[in-house]
Amino acid sequence: MNDARVWQPVIAAMNEHQCQVADCSGHASVAALAATALASAPPGPFALAAFSLGGYVAFEILRRAPERVAALALIATSARPDLPESIIGRERMIAALVNARSGAAGFDALAAAFLPRLVHASRVNDAALGDLLLSMARSVGPDGFVRQQRAAIGRPDSRPLLKDIRCKTLVLCGREDQVTPLDCSEEMASGIREAEMLVLERCGHMAPLEQPDAVIRAMSRWIDAV
Repeated sequence: MNDARVWQPVIAAMNEHQCQVADCSGHASVAALAATALASAPPGPFALAAFSLGGYVAFEILRRAPERVAALALIATSARPDLPESIIGRERMIAALVNARSGAAGFDALAAAFLPRLVHASRVNDAALGDLLLSMARSVGPDGFVRQQRAAIGRPDSRPLLKDIRCKTLVLCGREDQVTPLDCSEEMASGIREAEMLVLERCGHMAPLEQPDAVIRAMSRWIDAV
């Protein structure tokens, strides 16, 4: 339920670099999302930064065109396939949206219900952050949300790919991330040869917006190392 604004603080700080954000709501599979991202990417090798659902797409990009990825940043994501209990939860949300078709108010309620899982407990009542998350959810919309859920459900297990990743890799996670918990990032960092891991304290899933300065510092070091 995010749009390009999730990267806005990072892009603003890296204005000396050519940055672009791939759409992660236009298709219902990571394969189609990866194909679209590659088609719009600059020619030649590029640095690939991926947040949450974007991480699943990034792994598909690495399967398809590893030679294009000069550096990799994996932020609040996972290499694991979806768990059976997660699939059940996603299917229930999809069914509720499809069956109710309750319009903006119903979707707003669903998006608002996610907030306590998305951010650190200290930011749950942060009105500005909450308003931004709701605005991004509205821009994705119910149909885009369903496509995102389908893509997450159908993603492959990317753990076998980790050993083949050779580029400079940053793995970053909030310690209190409830969506992609810390052990997901630890698993990726231990499986990738050139990985550096950073854990942000007092941070939930929305690291680029909860702690933008820390994410910017980490990503600046990462990109400078390339």
